[in-house]
Amino acid sequence: MSKLSHEPMLEMFIFETAQLLEQLEQVIINSEKISSYTEHNINEVFRIMHTIKGSSAMMLFNSIASLAHSMEDLFYFIRENKPQKIDFTELTDLILEGADFIQTELVEIENGREATADSCLLIEKIKVFLGDLKKINQISDQSCKNNEKAETIKQQQYYIGSDSFAPIPAKKMFKAVVYFEEGCQMENVRAFTVLHNLKDLVSNLHYFPSNIVEDDSTEEIIRVDGFKVFFSTEYSLEIIREILMDTIFLKHLELEELVGAEELIEFEKNQQAKLRETQSPEIKMIEREQDLEAHSKSLNQSIISVSVSKLDTLMDLVGEMVIAEAMVVQNPDLRGLELDNFQKAARQLNKITSEMQDMVMSIRMVPLSATFHKMHRITRDMCKKLDKEVKLEIIGEETEVDKNIIEHISDPLMHLVRNALDHGIEPTEDRLAKGKPKSGTITIEAKNAGSDVLIIIKDDGKGLDRDGILKRAKENDLLYRSEEDMSDGEVFNLILLPGFSTKESVSEFSGRGVGMDVVSKNIETIGGSVSVDSVQDGGTTITLKIPLTLAIIDGMNIKVGKSRYTIPTASIKESFRPEENDIITDPQGNEMIMVRGECYPILRLHELYNVETKITNFIEGIIIMVEQDTKNLCVFADELLGQQQVVVKTLPDYIRQLKTVKGLAGCTLLGDGSISLILDAGGLFNL
Repeated sequence: MSKLSHEPMLEMFIFETAQLLEQLEQVIINSEKISSYTEHNINEVFRIMHTIKGSSAMMLFNSIASLAHSMEDLFYFIRENKPQKIDFTELTDLILEGADFIQTELVEIENGREATADSCLLIEKIKVFLGDLKKINQISDQSCKNNEKAETIKQQQYYIGSDSFAPIPAKKMFKAVVYFEEGCQMENVRAFTVLHNLKDLVSNLHYFPSNIVEDDSTEEIIRVDGFKVFFSTEYSLEIIREILMDTIFLKHLELEELVGAEELIEFEKNQQAKLRETQSPEIKMIEREQDLEAHSKSLNQSIISVSVSKLDTLMDLVGEMVIAEAMVVQNPDLRGLELDNFQKAARQLNKITSEMQDMVMSIRMVPLSATFHKMHRITRDMCKKLDKEVKLEIIGEETEVDKNIIEHISDPLMHLVRNALDHGIEPTEDRLAKGKPKSGTITIEAKNAGSDVLIIIKDDGKGLDRDGILKRAKENDLLYRSEEDMSDGEVFNLILLPGFSTKESVSEFSGRGVGMDVVSKNIETIGGSVSVDSVQDGGTTITLKIPLTLAIIDGMNIKVGKSRYTIPTASIKESFRPEENDIITDPQGNEMIMVRGECYPILRLHELYNVETKITNFIEGIIIMVEQDTKNLCVFADELLGQQQVVVKTLPDYIRQLKTVKGLAGCTLLGDGSISLILDAGGLFNL
């Protein structure tokens, strides 16, 4: 069977192998911290590699299977021979290198390309390490063979008395019934993996249901009755049990030796057909009701797995429903009409729509734990190469955000951790000279803040050099006000501006010709913001403020000429009509407005986007004060149209390819059918 001939099987292979690699990495890093591999961890690594070997061989990804086999052999040796002298650092490096190889191959497979990388060199390195391990511990190959032989003999015998063993007869017949965990889905595909794991060890193999690959409806049969397998083998019941217990998502296994197996197999094949031939209509009706009852019970599951693409489609449909609701309720034909029953129905519809929206959004929410735990590997690798001791602490990993948000914050978070390790945490001798602990600390914390999530990356390193930042900002002409008037926070946030990074900050791990402006830009793309705070020799704290979801937001619609714009409600501090004497002009000619003794810059939207409007006098229009972190900006528009939930749509490709429009986060469709551009509050401050 071609590895691409059954898409669900390929999808399951990619997902489960990725999950196993994450588990492997966590086990390896935890073991390295204690400079030892516990018996549990050795067994865990062996199990993971055994599973990856089997599933990749079944999918014909031979390079992955061969590498996994060599890693499995290594840990089999460690498990059985228990060598006392092991270079745990080299062992960890080898296993992580193997995990990286498999991960790279998974990416190729997921993108529809052939996994053609050669694992021979890495396999040879593992063999050399295994050979050295034997020499150092003075364990001969013959001793290993004896151990393996003894294990084989033991496995090929079965227990018949208190202390006696006897060889099992040439062939014995067994029956296995495999039950999978509720909610694992694709039970028929998983049943195929059971057959694959058994095929080289057994003969005379029969299974029910028999059409598992061709007929997806067999999922339900397996879910209710289990997957039944009959086979002959020379191996003992214990060996077969051990193999079957490695089945992924196994809930329960029934395994027994049979007598008169041929008749039982034939009976299993024909009993339902015979029953249906002899049953009366009344009995058939009862059986049908029992089948429906079993089906109902099987659906009563607490957890099921759902494709992300289906959730995306569901969210899109809910978004379209929100738009359709607005188009009905705000229909211009209804203006001036008193429709009490209609308004009552509209309120009920709005209630249902809001609840559906909240439910769909909650389904899409996933914890940040997986993203955070990836930072352990980065910390480990960089500490080794930089010869630094750094402890990574994670707080609030259970905090949840929309899955699409997670995809956007992974790279910025990785960049920030690398920066903290490379530039923030001092070398060991410098820390000791300052009276600091030898080991540095990086803390990643996540917590909810209203409709946003805060991700805080903090280190106890040398902090930022205020004077150095000001000097570099002046050299690159990045100062937007006099340095005497700038607070520490404003100075530190200069590192987020494009053009601040120079070649001096480029290293193997961070910089690479780009700086913190890339992090800031990526976070602003999803409607978030970045702020920086630091204390000399006390460390640096970088806070990412990100929205819980990108799909649907509360927005305030405003009008400028014939154009419509939407400002996220969360970014609006207040709105008001100014007085004539509130408007002032600074020495550079910039328009400012005085509000309660404070001056704020004014942004005229009609000038920014070249929109024709008759409202150009401030006292005739409306001012909307937009807040982002500690900064405030006053946006001038013609009038407010009202608040509503809007569905965020990306700008069409032809617009983005033609011209980069600054200060926009996307667009939406209003209730009257007109298009409104959604303003990016963070982007407006950088214009």
